[in-house]
Order: sequence, then C-alpha cells, then structure tokens
Amino acid sequence: MKLQPDQFDAPSISSYGPGWITIAGEKIDASIVLGSRGQRFAWDCAAFEQLSAEHFARLVEPGVEMVIFGSGCALRFPKPEWTRPLVAAQIGIETMDTQAACRTYNILAGEGRNVVVALLLEPPAPLTGA
Repeated sequence: MKLQPDQFDAPSISSYGPGWITIAGEKIDASIVLGSRGQRFAWDCAAFEQLSAEHFARLVEPGVEMVIFGSGCALRFPKPEWTRPLVAAQIGIETMDTQAACRTYNILAGEGRNVVVALLLEPPAPLTGA
C-alpha cells in the first residue's frame, strides 16, 4: 500500500548540516524561510540573539496552517512577545532544532499541508584543539 506520493510540488530540503541546507541543489548558508506553496525569502538573522518580533511577524501569511521554527543547533524557544503576531493570526508554531525542523517541514509539505519553515542557520562553532 502506497502512503506517500512519489514526488510532490512543494520545495523540499534535500540535505543539511551545521550551518547549511540544500534546496534543489542549491547550498544555502544563511537563515531562510521556505514555504510549501513556494514562498522563499532570506530571514535576516545569524544568531538566536538577533531575533525579534519583526522576524516572526514576517511569517504571517493568509492560509498558513503552521510555522516550524528551526532554532539552530540547539533547541531554544522564542520569547512569547516574538510569536504574538502568529498567535493573533491563529497560526500554530512548533519549535525544534534546525535539523528536526528540516525533516518535519519535508514531511508536512509532502502531505500537501500549507506550512512555512523558518530556519536559523548559524555558522558552525569553531573546532578547538588541545
């Protein structure tokens, strides 16, 4: 029994790593917003500490069921005042680390859901030697 379509029209994230993702063969290393209906724009922030309510207000779109927030390498929850625009528009928000957000977005977009993923892509931490 087939439960998933062989292909779907929503843009998908094909790979990811510390500080980068790949969409349709394009490697992206800056924070980005991607929607299952083709929305795509830069999310101007390089660190969790740079986020504000304005970043989340940009995610409000008519008809969007849910926003998936990829908070970087670690799970960090946005401040309630940041997400007020989403709550006011009755849009759900789920927070997870960026890698989990990529996987969740692909699943929901593949099911035909109208979702947006906002990915905080932080530069990888420098390696320290002994």
